[in-house]
Amino acid sequence: MKDTRPVYVKLRDIIAAAILDGTYGEGDILPSVRALAAREGANPLTVAKAYQGFQTDGLIEVQRGVGMFVAKGALTKLRDHERQDFVNNIWPPVRAQMERLGIKPQELLAMEQRAKVETASD
Repeated sequence: MKDTRPVYVKLRDIIAAAILDGTYGEGDILPSVRALAAREGANPLTVAKAYQGFQTDGLIEVQRGVGMFVAKGALTKLRDHERQDFVNNIWPPVRAQMERLGIKPQELLAMEQRAKVETASD
């Protein structure tokens, strides 16, 4: 399935994932616009737009001449937002697909465990 979302939204997802995964903790400096643009092969203006959204949402703070930092409380805000997005947008089609296939939640968890064991033994 082709991802048709705008590039700045994809960049926001990359930054959000890095904060949620702990790559960048509260108070940590984020890559500069130019550094992130080079790393992701994106236009610096597009990266700036992604960062601007985080700044507007209070997830990053800009210190002029120093850089951009993950704001205090950003992890909690971001996690809450992502959970709500999952429940509202991701889960309904997953649940519908599970119902079509006759997969119960407990069965899915058991299937996942078996797959982990098989992968670990390979």
